[in-house]
Amino acid sequence: MLEAKSLRKAVVPSTLIEHPSPGNLQSTRLALHASDDGSSCWAYVASGCHVYKIQMPLEDAFMSKGKESLLIPVQTQVMDSSLVNRCPHRSEIQSIVLTETESTDYLMLGSVDSYGQLIVSKLDTAGKDVNRLTYSVLPRDNGVGEGSWAGLCFSPSQWSMAAVARSFCKTVDVYDQDIHVRTLRTLWYPSSLNFIQNPCLVNESSILAVTEGFQLTIWDLRMKENGGCIQRVSGAPGDILYAVCSSSTGNIAVGGADRTVTIYDPRRWSALSRWVHCSKYEITGLAFSSIDPDHIYIQGVDYEVFCGHWKEGNKVFSFRGDSNWLGFSKCSRRDVLGGWCDSGSIFVADVVAKESETNA
Repeated sequence: MLEAKSLRKAVVPSTLIEHPSPGNLQSTRLALHASDDGSSCWAYVASGCHVYKIQMPLEDAFMSKGKESLLIPVQTQVMDSSLVNRCPHRSEIQSIVLTETESTDYLMLGSVDSYGQLIVSKLDTAGKDVNRLTYSVLPRDNGVGEGSWAGLCFSPSQWSMAAVARSFCKTVDVYDQDIHVRTLRTLWYPSSLNFIQNPCLVNESSILAVTEGFQLTIWDLRMKENGGCIQRVSGAPGDILYAVCSSSTGNIAVGGADRTVTIYDPRRWSALSRWVHCSKYEITGLAFSSIDPDHIYIQGVDYEVFCGHWKEGNKVFSFRGDSNWLGFSKCSRRDVLGGWCDSGSIFVADVVAKESETNA
């Protein structure tokens, strides 16, 4: 069982970002990294053509709850904030992702803008810029046409492998650093993507899960047949999917307009569980717990983020933002999660395993 150790709310200084640029329905413009000692957390946010970083404290605080296990945030001060020193994008950034490399001393920060330009920078774990490795990749069409939402994910086992989805173009481009590997062409507008973490797979950096329209599609980058698509799982027609994530055990979760989280077993592509109408509004963000993959974090359009046990279909706790979400993120290896609102507020929750209780 999980419990929230703390929930903090900080406001991005208006001197850093006066008015955040409006976000898409899929809020993917926040990335989090907690310090090794757990004393603070770096929140990277994107507004306009730039990325900013904000440091917040994470020390234990008095945890108060309202009705139905709603967490009450503790107001906290920003410890440090600055513009990330890297070449700016040419159009509005749509997604940012932070991934840890095999060397725990460094992080890779990736961002993609509305025309599909990818910029990847190397940072140290203290949040300082490292100028040794920064590269930029232009899309295959050089950004011609109409801009739209674009998503990004790194391979969990090979950080140099990145996939960029462009909604309007109906494409997913796969890169090995700045080398274009291949283009996958979706039938519908892609809305989320994630490399599958599966201990059963020999090469987990090659399997990609993509939500497009009302379908979950699975792509094998090694396959040529059928354009690389090896599986299509259809939901209810008309109910668009907005989020996909995978757990350390290999299960895949999707959620969207039908307010339902569906968990799939990739060995049979059958639904292990359907948590029906668990959210009051559309689901736009999902992340499995790193502590216990039977728990999942769910973000809804109605400013709510909640933790739930998907097998039993019950909520453990929740918290609410104070306006529309611009970003939702969870640390890659820790249960530190948060959301960024267009009011400028950042909410960060530190979640731990509940101390053992005697089971009846």
